[in-house]
Amino acid sequence: MAEEIAGGDQPRESRPARSGPSAWDAALRLLGARARSRHEMRERLVARGFTDDEVSKTISRLDEGNLLDDTEFAHEWVKSRHAHSARGRHALRRELRSKGVDDEIVADALETIDPDAERDIAYALAEKKLTFDAADLADPNIRAKAFRRLSGALGRRGYPPDVISSVVKDVIAARRE
Repeated sequence: MAEEIAGGDQPRESRPARSGPSAWDAALRLLGARARSRHEMRERLVARGFTDDEVSKTISRLDEGNLLDDTEFAHEWVKSRHAHSARGRHALRRELRSKGVDDEIVADALETIDPDAERDIAYALAEKKLTFDAADLADPNIRAKAFRRLSGALGRRGYPPDVISSVVKDVIAARRE
């Protein structure tokens, strides 16, 4: 037994608990990069190997310091991703749900999107993605192809079907003029 200890094999209960950052330090580092939802923070800390007890204590401590707020997180996420990543309502809803944000909070955050601004962003994106010129769009087959491509691009970005069809028709019509 003495040889085992001398050789570096310590009994499990006498080993140091953990080398590296604490759950609190890891949480602060995560929050330093960007805001996180409660669910996302919990998942990230568990993935880093912290125990459920450590994670729960850290989440409680973050709550005491008002450092986790799903409502504020959702509103900031919607504002940022809508403006800078040209995401539509459906994509933003999916993203927030994947981050564990409650449906009521998601709905409230999505209500902050101005429908006219959403349409303008979708229009700019479709205009940028339209690769055909006016001469090409004179051909009905090319127009149909452009409509499918633009509709798909906007659909993948999470825009609602009524916005997609309206914007794509308008962008193609404007290019044909």
